[in-house]
Amino acid sequence: MDKGQGTQKARARVIVGGRVQGVFFRYSTQEMAHRLRVSGWVKNRWDGKVEAVFEGERDGVEEMIEWCHKGPPGAHVQGVDIHREKYLGEFDQFSITY
Repeated sequence: MDKGQGTQKARARVIVGGRVQGVFFRYSTQEMAHRLRVSGWVKNRWDGKVEAVFEGERDGVEEMIEWCHKGPPGAHVQGVDIHREKYLGEFDQFSITY
């Protein structure tokens, strides 16, 4: 990856399946997003999955996606659906939504 690519903005929506509810997945996602300076949100879905939207520098967004494949201790991720979206810059922080 060249130096200039890290400054590009990116957005991705991910849907994470497996044992991802009741294992602090949302809280851990928020902590990691704060560390990486990624904005957006994360929430539990009705179907037992976790959904999140990440926006920020491309490198941070990609690192968040990679992190979602493993999740926090206690999680057992069985799949991550990734949907690349147009960067909108609509968030100023990362939050847990309900």
